Amino acid sequence: MKRRTIALTNQKGGSGKTTSAVNLAAALGERGRKVLVVDLDPQASASAWLGVRDGGRGLLDALTAGGDLSALVHETAAPGVSIVPSSSWLVGIERALAGEPGAELVLRGCLDRLPSRWDYVLLDCPPSLGLLAVSALAAAREVLVPVESHVMALHGLAHLLKTVDVVKARLNPDLVVSGIVACRVDGRTRHSLDVVDRLREKFGAQVFHTVIRENVRIAEAPSFAQPVTLYDTKSNGAEDYRALAAEVIAQENP
Repeated sequence: MKRRTIALTNQKGGSGKTTSAVNLAAALGERGRKVLVVDLDPQASASAWLGVRDGGRGLLDALTAGGDLSALVHETAAPGVSIVPSSSWLVGIERALAGEPGAELVLRGCLDRLPSRWDYVLLDCPPSLGLLAVSALAAAREVLVPVESHVMALHGLAHLLKTVDVVKARLNPDLVVSGIVACRVDGRTRHSLDVVDRLREKFGAQVFHTVIRENVRIAEAPSFAQPVTLYDTKSNGAEDYRALAAEVIAQENP
């Protein structure tokens, strides 16, 4: 299959972006796919979750010098899943690339030079629409948008999708939204279910059938540096991310 590069992005914090990057990667790995997570968030939450406590200057240096990302790859405890870790050094990227012609395309060049060993590259974006997030949209072929099941999240989603359209028009004509996934869905509350209904009404087939239910096991898993599929393999969280992975795999080109 042709490698799929997917940016997981939402400028709103708490949307389930990093949670989805880590656990979708693990669920895809269970299904025999080779997955590389690239942590583009200076908070480095995905890196810590997958067992890398400090990525150092590696990613910053690679992006500013057009370096080799494959030299930064760490294997993880999740079968089939590798990661290019981030660190707080990455907060300096905008200053380092200030005035650089085509700064938004540096990441794309680095990803294009990666070896073909991975079926999926998942880009975990920071919770803002700065240079790193725009670079991810310029480099990806697909966007997967996790959305918290709260009414305020719907307003931010419209703004994000406008940004995707701008990047598509100016930098990356091949970019498509491969799906929107409702996260932290609490089936006990009418509000949460109403938000999911509104998502489906407004965005139709772009919304995955799978919803990610609120689940304490997902919240506990980062403390053990394991995706939920390993931490509690029979939990609702593991079940939901396996279902999401099945939908993502179903989109693969024959």
